[in-house]
Amino acid sequence: MNNTIHVAGARQNNLKNLTLELPANELIVVTGVSGSGKSSLVFDTLYAEGQRRYVETFSPYARQFLDRMDKPLVDAVEGIPPAIAIDQTNPVRTSRSTVGTMTELNDHLKLLFARAAHLRCRGCGRGVARDTPDTIHADLLARGRAAGDPRVIITFPVPVPKNFSVAEVKELLKRQGYTRLHSEQQDLLEVVQDRVRLASAERARIVEALEAALRIGQGRVNIYPRTEGEGAGHRSPVTGHGPWRYSTDLHCADCNIHYRDPTPSLFSFNSPVGACEACRGFGRVIGVDYGLVIPDEGKTLRGGAIRPWQTESYRGWNDDLIQYARKRGMPIDTPWRELTEAQRRWVLEGDEGWVSWRKSWPGKWYGVARFFKWLETKAYKMHIRVLLSRYRAYTPCAACDGARLKTDALAWRLGTKANADAVLAPSGRFLPQGMRFSADTLEWLPGLTLHDLVLLPIARACAFFESIALPAPLDEATELLLEEIRARFGYLVKVGLGYLT
Repeated sequence: MNNTIHVAGARQNNLKNLTLELPANELIVVTGVSGSGKSSLVFDTLYAEGQRRYVETFSPYARQFLDRMDKPLVDAVEGIPPAIAIDQTNPVRTSRSTVGTMTELNDHLKLLFARAAHLRCRGCGRGVARDTPDTIHADLLARGRAAGDPRVIITFPVPVPKNFSVAEVKELLKRQGYTRLHSEQQDLLEVVQDRVRLASAERARIVEALEAALRIGQGRVNIYPRTEGEGAGHRSPVTGHGPWRYSTDLHCADCNIHYRDPTPSLFSFNSPVGACEACRGFGRVIGVDYGLVIPDEGKTLRGGAIRPWQTESYRGWNDDLIQYARKRGMPIDTPWRELTEAQRRWVLEGDEGWVSWRKSWPGKWYGVARFFKWLETKAYKMHIRVLLSRYRAYTPCAACDGARLKTDALAWRLGTKANADAVLAPSGRFLPQGMRFSADTLEWLPGLTLHDLVLLPIARACAFFESIALPAPLDEATELLLEEIRARFGYLVKVGLGYLT
């Protein structure tokens, strides 16, 4: 009796006065046909009684905070220890749930990104950080040495408000002692703060000039390096790329793009702050599945490749396709699978420059996609909704490419290029929608985005965090967070899970 669990007279649900003994400390499998009482024995009798007895060992005060289970219908259960159960029902409550959310790794990752990630401009790929007079001075000295110690002109931009004239803004600047302009445009003046040679000027003078320029320039300052005898202008032969721009905000001065401060919610697809606005954080949208529209790629356009246009109601649309295809020289007797990508795109998307049915039709081919958009305007009719349902499916969101996050969230990167190269496959970097720099620039960016991480196999993601070193200065809490992430990834590797997605 000491090494067994004895059940006598179990009558829970469909159990019929069942009496049995189970060996303790062993793995037991309970099998049987549906309705034979497996769950009633395991969950509703053994687990319920073991958990009930365990909860009763707590004080009345503690028991009020715990789930209490009713005593099962059984005469006696002896030798049962406290029990835990993994429910056979699916605990997922939302289709946004992933391995990352269920294991709480996503929660830890978004905290780490908010604390330790670095920002790269979505326009040019350069690093974006808040500048201060001290950091600007240090960068100027480094650039000056590389450029041969040029003289520099410290300027700040002054936008001309719509309700002011250029002359009025000049007069206001003159009253503050600013009489020299570096450049003048209809809506922007660039005012000279000081002219110095970087190597010989005192640090205090340069820092003071930068502080004044940043204060009046609303956090922005432009530095123009000049060679001896060079006149004013917008581009410098020293750099070849115009001025050196700085900003005290999270702002790319070169691209004039502002970014918000990183918060944990920015890196969460369950938050409206970070979730892609098109798919609302699901990564997929319901749309037309052209695999259903053209189910047989062996058919030709004349032979009925476009399935919804083969009924009597919509056969006229197929006639239009054949007519326009002949005008454009498109093959109508070639199987769909043998058409070129450009020819397929023409069939599906129509002619470029198509505006509306009234303005462009019948001069231009409208395309299969616009047929479905037209159907959606008629979706108040039941038979149209039925027709649309036959050709719809969930497809990756075109706004985020399935990343679930906004573009600004994917501009933040964690780690170094060495960390990333060690775990990524060739051409394995994710280029988010909205990033205007080239694929070549992407390959040189350091670190990984949050979406890069969740696309990695668990073992590689674990290796990435084992090799990463956080940039200084970061507090002790961030180190503890990183240790927790490493521990959780290590556990997932042992369990054998594949990905966080």
